[in-house]
Amino acid sequence: MASAYNQSDGGRFGDTNIVGHEKCESYFLFRGETTLGEGFRTFLYFLGLAYCFIGLSAITARFFRSMENVVKQSRKVVEIDPYTNAEVIRYEKVWNYAIADISLLAFGTSFPQISLATIDAIQNIGNLYAGGMGPGTLVGSAAFDLFPIHAVCVVVPKAGELKKIADIGVWLVELFWSFWAYIWLYIILEVWTPNVITLWEALLTVLQYGLLLMHAYAQDKRWPYLSLPIPRTERPEEWVPGEVPSPTHENNVYGEENRNVVDIFSIHSNNGTGPVYQKVPVTDDAAESSNKHFHQEKDLHVLSLWKEQFVDALTLESLETRKLNSIHLRVARISWQLILAPWRLLFAFVPPYHFAHGWIAFIFSLLFISGIAYIVTKLTDVISCVTGINAYVIAFTALASGTSWPDLVASKIAAERQTTADSAIANITCSNSVNIYVGIGVPWLIDTAYNFFMYNEPLRIQNAAGLSFSLLVFFCTSIGCIAVLVLRRLTLKAELGGPRIWAWVTFVYFMLLWIIFVVLSSLRVSGII
Repeated sequence: MASAYNQSDGGRFGDTNIVGHEKCESYFLFRGETTLGEGFRTFLYFLGLAYCFIGLSAITARFFRSMENVVKQSRKVVEIDPYTNAEVIRYEKVWNYAIADISLLAFGTSFPQISLATIDAIQNIGNLYAGGMGPGTLVGSAAFDLFPIHAVCVVVPKAGELKKIADIGVWLVELFWSFWAYIWLYIILEVWTPNVITLWEALLTVLQYGLLLMHAYAQDKRWPYLSLPIPRTERPEEWVPGEVPSPTHENNVYGEENRNVVDIFSIHSNNGTGPVYQKVPVTDDAAESSNKHFHQEKDLHVLSLWKEQFVDALTLESLETRKLNSIHLRVARISWQLILAPWRLLFAFVPPYHFAHGWIAFIFSLLFISGIAYIVTKLTDVISCVTGINAYVIAFTALASGTSWPDLVASKIAAERQTTADSAIANITCSNSVNIYVGIGVPWLIDTAYNFFMYNEPLRIQNAAGLSFSLLVFFCTSIGCIAVLVLRRLTLKAELGGPRIWAWVTFVYFMLLWIIFVVLSSLRVSGII
């Protein structure tokens, strides 16, 4: 993955137009690629980019499952019954829902963009000019999150089903910090220090993520003077409702599990509802023997599930596929499974999400996402070089859409499975905040810190005017998006779902806002307007 393209001359993130570029000598894997025609090379690189996005989509399901188990985690609280003096064990949630949405969900689903921007910053370290791929991708991702993902979430609920935000106060706090993130970015780009970013501006950008977390927690707990006096309604007991276990995965480990034994891999009671209360076993020997046997059985179950992941990855024709009457459909499904097979085999190495409350699977998923983001970065470099298309245009169109796919899948799953719209919409607003405070803040902090200590110079932004224009367009169109959500709340009493015709009208409206953003921003950074 080498490149002969010089970043310091402005060719990569400057004002290069779509036409009129020199022959590109960069290549992705082999030097022989440069002998191929530019049209064929462009097709191959875009095909590779699309395949990477399929990989991101495939790993998202594992990531979301692992995150669910992390959020379900609880801690044991031992209390003394005042009447019997017996010890009573109570299990309470470790994670606050608002913090889980902002940190685990939003940060995790934004990790492709954050990884891409950080890799871009590390590659650019020592250069007085910032790379444009990271900021362009993150601003484009914000638009994709706000418009297409909202559009999908509105039509996901069944016809007539209404899903509303239960905690309006927390959503308003998240919305405020989301809007402020882009106002702040415009201020440091155009007002305080035009066209440059200082170390202190980058540091303040990152620190505001901590303020968002504290403010959201204060609102969730209804702290005086720091929260809005808005009551919450219909808050669900669980972050996601429990699912009926699949008969395929049922075995003696769970079937014979004693009710007085706590599942160390999940905080749910056996029926999946409410806090778990249990009496301490009568004898220590019995408890030790029971726990030892349970741990052995659980370990065997996890290993069995891990083995099953590899078997599933190598299985091209499922039982459902065999039941299809149409040979064409069967061939199509098998072909699609064949295309996915490399990703499925690779992701089978991610441990089952049942293990260690899902943390190991969560971390492994993020590592795989980072690896794919690195490949995407390299592919985008070569595409920009071969086609001469401004890297900003590629960043906030193809890259933003592809790397935002985990956001789309996560919000869609939340809109389908949760009884309220809180997490589906919170993932969108919080992801936009994370994109700026972490996704742009951390890479800029890396580059500004290096430039400050090595050269005593700030970080210069080559296409600050184009980025600022995109921010203004995004801000204006986002007002139109939020206004429709508020209108739906006032008229339909819910942000998501409702009558099918109005859901699809909302879908079309949100998609039009996204097209407006993409077209105007592309024309501006390409120097056409």
